Amino acid sequence: MNSTPGILIFCLEKEEQVWVDVCSFVTEFISRLFSCGSHESGLYYALDLGGTNFRVLRVHLGGLNGGIVNQEFAEVPIPPELMTGAADALFDYIAAELAKFVAQEGQEHELPPGRKRELGFTFSFPVNQTSIASGTLVRWTKGFSIDELVGQDVVTELSRAMKRQNLEMHVSALVNDTVGTLAGGRYTNKDVAAAVILGTGTNAAYVERAQAIPKWHGALPKSGEMVINMEWGNFKSSHLPLTEFDNSLDGDSLNPGEQIFEKLISGMYLGEIVRRALLKMAEEASFFGETVPSKLKVPFILRTPDMSAMHHDTSSDLKVVASKLKDILEITSTSLKTRKVIVEVCNIIATRGSRLAAAGVVAILRKMGEVQQKTVIAMDGGLYEHYNEYSKCLENTLTELLGEEVSKTVEVIHANDGSGIGAALLAASHSQYL
Repeated sequence: MNSTPGILIFCLEKEEQVWVDVCSFVTEFISRLFSCGSHESGLYYALDLGGTNFRVLRVHLGGLNGGIVNQEFAEVPIPPELMTGAADALFDYIAAELAKFVAQEGQEHELPPGRKRELGFTFSFPVNQTSIASGTLVRWTKGFSIDELVGQDVVTELSRAMKRQNLEMHVSALVNDTVGTLAGGRYTNKDVAAAVILGTGTNAAYVERAQAIPKWHGALPKSGEMVINMEWGNFKSSHLPLTEFDNSLDGDSLNPGEQIFEKLISGMYLGEIVRRALLKMAEEASFFGETVPSKLKVPFILRTPDMSAMHHDTSSDLKVVASKLKDILEITSTSLKTRKVIVEVCNIIATRGSRLAAAGVVAILRKMGEVQQKTVIAMDGGLYEHYNEYSKCLENTLTELLGEEVSKTVEVIHANDGSGIGAALLAASHSQYL
């Protein structure tokens, strides 16, 4: 496995033109941040939809040098049945929660008469974006599957749902989570040049020289730069270290043959890979005794947060591992030796995922030619934030691949709520009232 990251870097560099998407509508704003800062001020909102939860944010911007004065948020879980149900049901649920968030506001958040609230919509799925505030869904990822929405404008769907809730709010910007994180990160740190999301799913974005983009055929932006939404979760190559567990997971998924990189490194799938490995050990080596635990046969019953908890168990008798096995899989008696093996399985799968993610980051740095000067990578997502062994291994692998000296010029920062804040910033910069 040690050689895999280097091979992957080569593959990412060679195949980049096939799988990147150009995101031109936010380039002017981010370029302005690179040069002179942002003048946006006022109260703006963001809706961040990209996984099993969505977040609603209210952000007060202070203008040039004022930064973010205040921000508030609410996080709402999405019922599993809505992820594969009807389009109206999903968006009505989201709009109702957004209306509830607004209804709790005090007088200090009232807007002038005749002015609507403005929203930046972070929609973290592949979209064919046709303007700053419109885009049609290309395909679902991360366990969502609502066929009637494919090919439809997601901003239109959200706007209709808000109207059904009598919510006076205008969608000023549609952004991807990585592009939002890049904008939000750049707002507070001038050295941010790329953004990576490691959560339920995964993606990356960076700033590229416009002349280096063969698939761009329009007029070149004045800045000479363009934001690239890579959609790297859909990267696949014969060099990726796929196992029988990865192949079976992919075959059983809602999108077989797609999002292969995402299925190796992101939070939705790591726990499921562990489950599949343990199931084979139970079936072929009687790992849990003569009888295969019935709960172990249930797909996605072992979530990545559970895997993380077992991986981080430092108790002498691994009591957290024992508790998870009992509560989730109804396995009531295991030896310490068995529990140690389970921790090692978690470690192997987390290590592979984090090293592959690090290889992707290095590929971006090499493509940008930024590995010899100060560069900051803004990272966000629950996997990176909460799975400490994963994020620690990722950063150690960056040092290994870049070398001690070069790695000193690269800093990884946690851009908490970066995609939501970035969406609010982009809504402000494209306000209909400017």
